[in-house]
Amino acid sequence: MKREVGTALPGGQLVSAHLAQLLFIQILRAHVKTPDQAPAGWLRGLADERVAPALRLMHGEPARAWTLEQLAKACAMSRTTFAFHFRTIAGVAPLTYLAQWRMRLAERALREGTQSIGFIGQSVGYASESAFSNAFKRSSGQSPQAFRRATAERDSVES
Repeated sequence: MKREVGTALPGGQLVSAHLAQLLFIQILRAHVKTPDQAPAGWLRGLADERVAPALRLMHGEPARAWTLEQLAKACAMSRTTFAFHFRTIAGVAPLTYLAQWRMRLAERALREGTQSIGFIGQSVGYASESAFSNAFKRSSGQSPQAFRRATAERDSVES
């Protein structure tokens, strides 16, 4: 990497960027090989073969009305065992994790897109704009509309 950065060879910057990405991936792989030492959270969950299937399902289909029973079955565990193990590994209960993941996705959509609030709510699993707005306000302390406005104002000030 040092040689690529230090020389003016064609493609050197691209090679350096890809080497940095590969290095980052190797560091992540080494980190997840020691899951007992990692703090509770999604990264530790992805490294845990008993919890990872549920995380993949929630991340793959966040709008689906997942139940504890469905997630536990995907992980080949009873609901009680799954709920306990998931909370130990991820730091929160499975359905709490799902709700938090949905809110992160909604925040990103509100920041970056121009879709309606109702559309964003449906895309993250809420049957109505009202249900989504109430859940978003409970999670973030402000309505989706206020969040979008505040983000737009902050972005225009930074520009």
